[in-house]
Amino acid sequence: MLSVRAVTQISPRLLRVTVGGEQFSTLRRSQDTDAYVKLLLPRPGSDLTPPYDLDALRENSPELLPALRTYTVRRWHDAEQSLDIDVVLHDDADGIAAPWAARARVGETIALKGAGGGYAPRPDATDHLLIGDHATLPAIAASLEAMPEDARGHAIIQLEHGEDRIDLSHPRGIEVQWVIGTGAELLKAVQALPVTVSPGLQVFCHAERGLTKQLRAHLVTERGIERGQISISAYWAQGRVEDEFQAEKRQPIGQIDD
Repeated sequence: MLSVRAVTQISPRLLRVTVGGEQFSTLRRSQDTDAYVKLLLPRPGSDLTPPYDLDALRENSPELLPALRTYTVRRWHDAEQSLDIDVVLHDDADGIAAPWAARARVGETIALKGAGGGYAPRPDATDHLLIGDHATLPAIAASLEAMPEDARGHAIIQLEHGEDRIDLSHPRGIEVQWVIGTGAELLKAVQALPVTVSPGLQVFCHAERGLTKQLRAHLVTERGIERGQISISAYWAQGRVEDEFQAEKRQPIGQIDD
């Protein structure tokens, strides 16, 4: 269990919540740049506050169990025993994480667990390709910061609103392209990229599930990039809350690979 240390508006629809505390050391500190934690957030109307007695809730009131929401760690602050979590704000009245972030106040407690992850830029990669949307932006930003100064390649990021663009630190050899519009426009932009397929290419591609399937088909089937060179999965699915999205990962609809 950690506490909120700061809440910072990064862009109109991106809010950074910094959490930390003595139990920071109990997290499985990940060196992956797509490291993620799972927040345990009280459901609306439950009036629960951390720490939770999960066993008692499972036995007596399973409908009140806190909701799990997955978020990328934007940045670790080991010396301060804290971490940054960037949350995309939206107008979904039924959401849990975005309203929590918007209401978060310094000093309140938050339960979380992790961290997981699976991608980091290889120092021996000769070319990088990073593809994502607003939800993927924290992982792409962390990955760009972790690259060596002589890294080369492309980062292409789709946002619905141009005012949500932010300054990104990145190697001079990485071209950052913003696509303002829909996921379909991101796909078109990726299809137009002048990427050289070679054994040294490393790809990070994560977005909405339906779009990610299309991107996978383009990168692997049409471009001929080896599957082992690509970190690819869906970060979310249109019309699904995370509980449904996670459950569907085990079903055919949730599979990215053929």
